[in-house]
Amino acid sequence: MAHHLILGELEDFLTGEILPDTLDERYRQKIARILVEEKGYSTSDIDARRKLTVGAGSRAAAVPVDFTVVLEGRICLVVRFGPGSLVTRHRPSLAVARLMAGGQVPVVVVTNGEAADILDGASGKPLAEGLDAIPNREALLQIAASKPFEAISEDRAEKEARIVYAFEVDGACPCDDTVCRIG
Repeated sequence: MAHHLILGELEDFLTGEILPDTLDERYRQKIARILVEEKGYSTSDIDARRKLTVGAGSRAAAVPVDFTVVLEGRICLVVRFGPGSLVTRHRPSLAVARLMAGGQVPVVVVTNGEAADILDGASGKPLAEGLDAIPNREALLQIAASKPFEAISEDRAEKEARIVYAFEVDGACPCDDTVCRIG
């Protein structure tokens, strides 16, 4: 069962791939355009629609990650989109970012396509608000240079995975087909 009303098809801004046209996908395309056209990222800097496999005990699932920005071989920015309230998405987005990189990501953006919270990836503290406040490529390189990569322990990774599973899998709408339960 589809989770979203499909309005037709659209072309993915980053890859040219044809995707189902949904309201959520329109916001994702808007975010991709902002990253490239306004913030100066190359399409090769941005990895879209990656899946992150997380486990909680004997259960596992693949959770979508909207955008990761890789600069100089390091994930420096993770962008998570979701409709509605942003604050409820802070903690699982920080956990996703840490698991994607195996450690601290300098900047995490949580957005509903209209508003955005820019978070420090290590502390989770708000850095700024608004889509305009997403750091551009040069600013992100400076931020990343000032924040050394710190790997997370296996114990911490397990806890972060449980947070992601609780919010993104257990807390997902039963008709949400973007999350793939593996076990």
